[in-house]
Amino acid sequence: MVIDTLLKKREEDGRPIRVGMYGAGFMAKGIVNQISNSVPGMILCVICNRNVEKAILAYRAAGLEASYASDGSSLSRLIAEGTAAVTDDPALLYESGDLDCLIDATGAIEYGANVSLGAIAHGRDMVTMNAELDGTVGPLLKKKADAAGVIFTACDGDQPGVQMNLWRFVKSIGLTPLMCGNIKGLQDPYRTPTTQAEFAAKWGQDPHMVTSFADGTKISFEQAIVANGTGMSILKRGMTGVEHRGHVDELVNAYDIEALKAVGGAVDYVVGATPGPGVFILAYHDDPKQQHYLNLYKLGTGPLYSFYTPYHLCHFEVPLSVARVALLRDPVLQPLDGPRVEVVATAKRGLNAGETIDGLGGYMSYGQCERVDVVGVQDLLPMGVAEGCILKHAVAKDQVLTYADVVLPAGRIIDLLRREQAAMFAA
Repeated sequence: MVIDTLLKKREEDGRPIRVGMYGAGFMAKGIVNQISNSVPGMILCVICNRNVEKAILAYRAAGLEASYASDGSSLSRLIAEGTAAVTDDPALLYESGDLDCLIDATGAIEYGANVSLGAIAHGRDMVTMNAELDGTVGPLLKKKADAAGVIFTACDGDQPGVQMNLWRFVKSIGLTPLMCGNIKGLQDPYRTPTTQAEFAAKWGQDPHMVTSFADGTKISFEQAIVANGTGMSILKRGMTGVEHRGHVDELVNAYDIEALKAVGGAVDYVVGATPGPGVFILAYHDDPKQQHYLNLYKLGTGPLYSFYTPYHLCHFEVPLSVARVALLRDPVLQPLDGPRVEVVATAKRGLNAGETIDGLGGYMSYGQCERVDVVGVQDLLPMGVAEGCILKHAVAKDQVLTYADVVLPAGRIIDLLRREQAAMFAA
């Protein structure tokens, strides 16, 4: 741990990291409270949300009152005064020279694309919780950020960042990770906002977001960005999704090592394993001397060894990501280069000609991981562009959609970015 020491020093010096955030939903409210009450050396100066009242309430829940910023000068004044600010103008944040780092806590692909491009164009670092955007055009945004000299990165706390931290640790002690895994309690691709409404209401969450967890869409995006950040692939479309009701350590005997090596390591998930809902790494060591020590240290006889983190603490750790970026220039998780794994749209039920596909975590589609070469050859429709597409003809339940099956909405930035990304990484 070095971040806690550096943040305390910034607090002592009166130079807190100044942060702006997009979004005021469930996770965003947690971030507001965390930064405002538990993180020295950091201030959440402004929240941008399409519904400003939700941003005001997010601050109020953390014990702060906020004022509306109508333009850049009023935002600068509020920041100088130490008053929390809210706005519905995304440009105020990425154009502001008073902010050190931005957070995207929206999960909205088109909106997230616009604010991320704005941040990059204006030289602002971006820590994103938006795995949906990252899994759709993250490799392109990373290249654009590199060219601009800024950082675009996923975050600590969510499972992808927790996996990446564990992956880095395992590599640093000399093992070769062959699997990055995510532990789920439920996986049912046919869940809908109706089936998840009661759970969502219990925890104060959005039913569509909860559905994207249950139907596998969210975990597909999460594992896709882990694959893109580690160079790993998948063993099959949709990942294997093994059901395992025992301890995660027992998974060292559940996979074919040679199959994992053949794809350069794989991302995957298991259902029902303990301790959940955490993450795990299965890693390889072929040195008999080190195998002897690992056995002594109760990790087993190998050649696969299990490492795990038994929790992911989402919004609690996002401020640490901001500090890593702002103070150390250390991104949490970024694509290595072009995409290795994409998320493709799959019919949740039989779809009819003329229907318009609803959003992520809806009634009509779920996402599955697929290798990028297969996506290209079969012209599969990415989950991140499916919303708003109109069906040209009927599509059977569980059929993976292609671009030929739909008419794209006009004028979307995400479609332009997809074409630019495809051209950039065509080789």
